[in-house]
Amino acid sequence: MTMRRGWESEADNWRHFTRPGVDRSHENVNLPVLLELLPPPGTRTLDLACGEGRVSRLLKSRHHQVVGADASPTMVRFAADSPGAAPAVLADATVLPFVDNAFDLVVAYMCLHDIDDMPRAVSELARVLAPGGRTCVAIPHPINTAGSFENRDEQSAFVIDGSYLDASPLRDVVDRDGVRLTFHSEHRPMEAYFHALADAGLLTETIREVRPSDQVVSEHPSDRRWQRIPMFLHLRALKPM
Repeated sequence: MTMRRGWESEADNWRHFTRPGVDRSHENVNLPVLLELLPPPGTRTLDLACGEGRVSRLLKSRHHQVVGADASPTMVRFAADSPGAAPAVLADATVLPFVDNAFDLVVAYMCLHDIDDMPRAVSELARVLAPGGRTCVAIPHPINTAGSFENRDEQSAFVIDGSYLDASPLRDVVDRDGVRLTFHSEHRPMEAYFHALADAGLLTETIREVRPSDQVVSEHPSDRRWQRIPMFLHLRALKPM
């Protein structure tokens, strides 16, 4: 099964998973870093692989003129029908239905690892990004997707499963709030993403290797192990003039 088909099959479960209070990692760890790196609103913003639209709605609430795009028909319907929705279109990330230089900001939040042809999607992202524009990217940190902790203890050993350097499919099953969700993704080493950005002519400005804050850990002590191994990787990149 392609990742694209896999996520269409999980659309209902994903909508449940993204309800407020369910996806703690998004709310408490990931989202604050996105907001830190996010440029101010410009002319037009693209939410690439927007899913059910939670980031599109957030961007709209922060006065971005945003449109979402996703390859899953069900996800696009959810995004378009949600209260406070931004416009959303059905589109393959590798063949975007937008003219060159259409956006001054492209947000690719927690999606590139779910796209079958990631380098081509990055190339398309760069094509629709205007010179002087930026992209904000977030993915699970590649060291995270290469292995796992032996248990939930604070000092639990983290073990690489197989090879960090070789790409490999990921099928992560999560039970949350009475719903079982299967993540359809691919582990890729960090250099695969930076090669894709460089090949597309984008210049990486900054990165963040994201861990939970002390406040998050004080509320959820089992998360302390993630202060030793980064959970997420964020970056902001520029398309030169």
